[in-house]
Formats: sequence, C-alpha cells, structure tokens
Amino acid sequence: MKSRLNFYAAAPETMKALEAVEAQIQASGLEKSLIELVKIRASQINGCAFCINMHTSDARKQGETEQRIYLLNAWRESPLYTERERAALAWTEAVTLIAETHAPDAEYDAVRAQFSESETVNLTMLIGAINAWNRVAISFRAIHPVRAKVAA
Repeated sequence: MKSRLNFYAAAPETMKALEAVEAQIQASGLEKSLIELVKIRASQINGCAFCINMHTSDARKQGETEQRIYLLNAWRESPLYTERERAALAWTEAVTLIAETHAPDAEYDAVRAQFSESETVNLTMLIGAINAWNRVAISFRAIHPVRAKVAA
C-alpha cells in the first residue's frame, strides 16, 4: 500500500482544528483508559490499521492489559469490561454505524445510566472525532509504522 498524500502538510489548519477537538476530549474528564478503548473499537469497526496500531500502543502505555485489547472486538462475550465501559462500547458501535443503527434508544438509555449529560456529549464527540480520524487516515492511506522482521 502506498500513502496518497500527507494530509497534515496539505491542510495544516484543518488538521489543527481536529487536534483541538482531540485536546478538548482529553481534558473532558473521561477516563484515559475508556478513551483509548473507544478509539480502538471504532477503529476496528472502520478497519483503520493506522489508528488501531496507534491506539493499542497508547492504551498499553497507559497500563491497559493485552487481554482486554485482544478481546475488545468481542467485549460482549467477555467479563473483563465494566458496565460503564460496556455502555460506552455499545454507544461507540451505535454511533460509528449511525447509518445502520440510528442510535437506538436502548444504547442511549444504557449510556445515560452510566454517564452524565456532559459526559454523554463528550463521549459522543470522542466517537465522532475518532471516526473523523479513521476516515482521514483510511482515505489517504496513512501507513502505520512497521517494525523490522525478527530473524528466524
């Protein structure tokens, strides 16, 4: 795969605006571990290798376990996630797949049972932002770093 263009060089002010949204989300009070789980899950759904690579690495640096990262795409079948995380992950899937789901009431009710109104808005903006990042990275074929192969 070959990168199509450097989107930071092509539109630096636009990318700074998206980075500003990211900074606001990071400062919103949402748990850092939750933010990374949401970013990974949305990136899995969208198939964004660049973002999956980045956010699994970021999650590990913040102390997330390998097991929870590996099982994230099957979170419903695992007891490793809290009720708050489950509500956020269900909302992540509903908002990421908005054209199909139309954000069902059941997922909204579950997220509201775990998150305040402002947290719900911040979570929804987080989901929107990672979806924007995924679409930029996928559209322009951003390539994640590749480690050299280890000799056999």
